[in-house]
Amino acid sequence: MLNAPTLEKLNGMRMIALAAAWEKQQEDVNVVDLGFDERLGLLVDAEWLDRENRRVERALRAAKLRDSQACMEGIEFPAARRIDKAVIRQLASCRWVAEHHNVVITGATGVGKTYIACALAHRAIRDGYRALYWRASRLFDELALAHADGTYAWLLKKIARADVLVIDDWGLSRISEVARRDLSEIMEDRHEVRSTVITSQLPVAKWHDHIGDPTVADAICDRLVHCAHRLELKGPSRRKEKAKKAPWPFLKSPAPYGAADSRGGAREAPPAPRWSRPPPSPCLRRSQPA
Repeated sequence: MLNAPTLEKLNGMRMIALAAAWEKQQEDVNVVDLGFDERLGLLVDAEWLDRENRRVERALRAAKLRDSQACMEGIEFPAARRIDKAVIRQLASCRWVAEHHNVVITGATGVGKTYIACALAHRAIRDGYRALYWRASRLFDELALAHADGTYAWLLKKIARADVLVIDDWGLSRISEVARRDLSEIMEDRHEVRSTVITSQLPVAKWHDHIGDPTVADAICDRLVHCAHRLELKGPSRRKEKAKKAPWPFLKSPAPYGAADSRGGAREAPPAPRWSRPPPSPCLRRSQPA
């Protein structure tokens, strides 16, 4: 049987992984002994896995997560952080995305709010949802530019299409009147239709005062907070803990000369220079008086 025409057709249909798996099956004696249904199942699994991996890669690039390597399995549960494992397991099921609920993560700087938010978005992407990450300040800047160049409606539609929208570092600076209206429009488009994840150093009780306008604040908080799962992180800064565990090598004082270094050998002193300064030229020597 000629395999070359079949391989060309598979590659033409962009079934690259299936074609590669089929070639490997022809070379493997153990696989040749399998039945037709079993071999076909292995080929379909190889093609499906390849397409799923490429879909996840494309979705992660489009999401532009702050930490694309964040995952639910990497979340740590020290006692100081006061994270409920049952809540994290419930969020890992992505049922909150299917039911269009929100997630609000609050806590001091460095406690891991951004990591958990990116891990939730990463999990949603792997389950087939679309995610989008924005820092709050850059989101409002982008919306202000969209007002100026006429792409405001297009940007609102792009944000509304995301199944999971992550707004990071909300509440770090004062919010303008235009930004209040923009955030109200975003929350209105997403209410009971899509899910939103917000991280903030401000407690939820202070959001109303931070927004400023009582009417707009009521509209935003009512759509965002009342149907949200809340995570209040405690404990010291994770960045400070990592810095203590792994200090920078150039901050270490060098071992004295003659002492053993990290490799077990003695640290040798640098060779002494032959001249502290170049010798004077004979023609430039001053003659001594007679």
